[in-house]
Amino acid sequence: MTLRRVNVIILVLLAVAFLIIIQRNLLNLSDFLRKETPDSGVILPFESELSQDIRPQIRSGVEVPVLITAAEDRLGAVVAAMNSAYQNTKVNVAFTIVTLNDTVDHLKLWLSSTQLKNIKYKIVIFKPELLNSKISEDPQMREKPLAFARFYLPMFLPEAEKAIYLDDDVIVQGDIQELYETSLKPGHAAAFSDDCDSASAKGIVRGAGNQNNYIGFLDFKKEAIKKLKMRAKTCSFNPGLIIANLTEWKNQNITQQLEHWMELNAREDLYSKTLGDSVTTPPLLIVFYKCHSTIDPMWHIRHLGITGAGNRYSPQFVKAAKLLHWNGHYKPWGRTSSFAEVWDKWFISDPTGKFTPVRRHISNKQN
Repeated sequence: MTLRRVNVIILVLLAVAFLIIIQRNLLNLSDFLRKETPDSGVILPFESELSQDIRPQIRSGVEVPVLITAAEDRLGAVVAAMNSAYQNTKVNVAFTIVTLNDTVDHLKLWLSSTQLKNIKYKIVIFKPELLNSKISEDPQMREKPLAFARFYLPMFLPEAEKAIYLDDDVIVQGDIQELYETSLKPGHAAAFSDDCDSASAKGIVRGAGNQNNYIGFLDFKKEAIKKLKMRAKTCSFNPGLIIANLTEWKNQNITQQLEHWMELNAREDLYSKTLGDSVTTPPLLIVFYKCHSTIDPMWHIRHLGITGAGNRYSPQFVKAAKLLHWNGHYKPWGRTSSFAEVWDKWFISDPTGKFTPVRRHISNKQN
């Protein structure tokens, strides 16, 4: 009888030990899945949760997830863009700021010691090694790793079903909730602004060919491009503003499709030689060829960073625009730019003094 009781106790202890092992394995699996993409199994392109700073939510109601990147030499642009988006809406805007490790402290100080201290934000650190074998050794491709963050939207925003991506050289003048509520067609993973739309169709990049159609971005002489049977004169789109259906994005393996074309270009050089700075546009054009929704043209007034923008748009038109984009060489924090005074309205001075708009710095010296 005693032996039987001992056996029972041993069996109970073994069962308890087995359950503990199962629980630990499940916890490890859960942690692993949080760090892996559900589609491809590649590691998330950012550091652990310890590198993230989540501010309290001040506003109630609808939450609009927004992803923006923050390069050290352009932090003033990020701050101005975030400030304009936050101040022009009553809903809560949840910013995910993707940056590199050496920028985190500067960014946190700028946000926490200014009027942006009450916004909700999360900082994640991009891992440039994610791009190994996916882009060529061309310095133009390598020097701006953050430009590729938009390819990994579901990884940075794992809980969101829909989100907005913003370039840093924008100012939001409308209510971002309206933009967020843009309807996407069934089966579409993203919405973009077509380069042939009536508001910005005149934007031709000087010295970079006709960049309002596909032939301005892709080399149609290459066999891999020929096989796609795309029309070279198809209107291109600008990925400086993206409204993404992240459920569709994941279901269609958009990130993996983009990586495929990145890797193929690294081997076969598929992009146009007149590409300029738009290194992220070609794979997006391929993957979303004739299968993306469109954004209201007034929500993406572009080419403000191109020579002659001041003649292209009237002050009245710029004031009525809901989002302004200084794509092009001339940035509003640089030496010269059209409608820089609009950007100045939303810029918040750097408490460290590291970032100063160039023209403002020159003006102070002259005075």
